Amino acid sequence: MTAGFARGRRLRSTPALRRMTAQTRLAPADLVLPVFVKQDIAEPVPINSMPGVVQHTLDSLRKAAHEAAEAGISGLMLFGIPADKDPVGSQADAADGIVNVALQQLRADLGDELVLLADLCLCEYTDHGHCGVVTPAGVVDNDPTLDRYAAVAVAQAQAGAHLVAPSGMMDGQVAAIRAGLDAAAYTEVPILAYAAKYASGFYGPFREAAEGAPQFGDRSTYQMDPPNADEALREVAQDLAEGADAVMVKPALPYLDIVARVADAVDVPVSAYQVSGEYAMVEAAAANGWVDRERAILETLTAIRRAGAGTVLTYWAVEAARLVSRS
Repeated sequence: MTAGFARGRRLRSTPALRRMTAQTRLAPADLVLPVFVKQDIAEPVPINSMPGVVQHTLDSLRKAAHEAAEAGISGLMLFGIPADKDPVGSQADAADGIVNVALQQLRADLGDELVLLADLCLCEYTDHGHCGVVTPAGVVDNDPTLDRYAAVAVAQAQAGAHLVAPSGMMDGQVAAIRAGLDAAAYTEVPILAYAAKYASGFYGPFREAAEGAPQFGDRSTYQMDPPNADEALREVAQDLAEGADAVMVKPALPYLDIVARVADAVDVPVSAYQVSGEYAMVEAAAANGWVDRERAILETLTAIRRAGAGTVLTYWAVEAARLVSRS
């Protein structure tokens, strides 16, 4: 018998041993559920490219929020689809805008039981589908957009958001939002910055869900270019200097190297967003019998946590929370 070499298999021989020696753990509190709420619909609307995900009514969203709280996840990230859109996304900061009404209802229902995160962008609210104000030449105008973001942040805080999450990738957005919140006496509302958000090919199903696809061009002039890694650290550093309390990398799986580098570089919470295309690929493969669905869900989420994300935004949040709770 050969002796003298390490036997890694000794610590893998039973499920209990593997649990005891696991270096990365996934818990319900690590997860946040992105949700879509749409104005003027009578029933939830299924999203074809995201099996199991719907555009909620206000009532179905309230039910889903209670289920999320019972599952033990940390929070909900709210996205809204208004009945009316215009060039400046007026419904994003309207008191009767769909997300702001939803925030009011959820805060009244749940208090502080769940963290209510409000995605702060304009793409779902503008008739052109871009993330900011557009010039007559069709260019997203950075600085006037910052004024809109500040107004939206205040409206979301007034409505009950525990945390605002700017995702538009405008230069200076965190500073503008922090100044707007502070001026309105919302100094305690934190900012989770989508600091490294890439111009990704994995957003397609989301654009169906949020009805926010750009009507011309794309978002490559303001979202990050996929080949660039060092730039992500610069974007993160800038957002932190402007007052971000936590940062996010989006997407997650195609950018695990970025998640790891950001997590190593900062001393604030780091989130990663497992985006719609990541979700849809696993669901499609599982529907064809090509992967074990539950194993794939947990493996992808564990990979994101292993890379360094403290919190993962995922459409499987509630299901995954139940899976890890029973394992």
